Amino acid sequence: MGVAVFFRAGLDGDELVLDGPEGRHAAVVRRIGPGERMRLTDGRGDWAEGPVVAASKAGVTVAVDERGSTPAYDPRVVVVQAVPKGERAELAVEMLTEVGVDVIVPWNAERSQFRANPERVEKMLAKWRAWAFEASKQSRRTWFAEVAPLATTADVAKLLGAAALPVVLHEEATVPLASLTTPPAGDIVLVIGPEGGIAPAELDAFATTPIRLGDTVLRTSTAGVAAAAALLAPSRWR
Repeated sequence: MGVAVFFRAGLDGDELVLDGPEGRHAAVVRRIGPGERMRLTDGRGDWAEGPVVAASKAGVTVAVDERGSTPAYDPRVVVVQAVPKGERAELAVEMLTEVGVDVIVPWNAERSQFRANPERVEKMLAKWRAWAFEASKQSRRTWFAEVAPLATTADVAKLLGAAALPVVLHEEATVPLASLTTPPAGDIVLVIGPEGGIAPAELDAFATTPIRLGDTVLRTSTAGVAAAAALLAPSRWR
């Protein structure tokens, strides 16, 4: 097994105490004890690593003997994910995080069947951010995946307009994903529609040529991870 990764906001000092929910999870749930190595990260590129020198039910203390900083990826991969129903939302967020997506933008598409009132939106975002947080640690990321606020179709159109590479997946498109060239910098914005598909008015609003993923039609919870992996293959998956 590799070194376990946990979140800590501050990383200054030769000995770092990890307490609170993260520390209790490390000591009680993961049962990490003295002598085992841990990596702490602020989720924004910086990390510190070393052996555990003390552990209790309250948390652990790490003696830092190695530290570093990982630069942010460029180009970034931004996935606009139409809000799925039920457990498919969790599956989508976890897999997008694991595959290396930088930003996940939940989108209230016309066919998402998501009733966006303030309370529901707040709960939904809290869940998505918790899933991305845990998946970022599990996949040992130094830069944690970000979950943006709930987007409207107009918001998505703006993201596509500013993208270095706009990609709107649609089953009736003729341009294949494999024909695209990954830009050297900027944002790759990848739009994944809901189970019912992207509505014609939404396609018009996006004002970009739709892209075909392949011969098969994937569920909304898996299409994003397949497309993101294909686009990341020339750079991060070498």
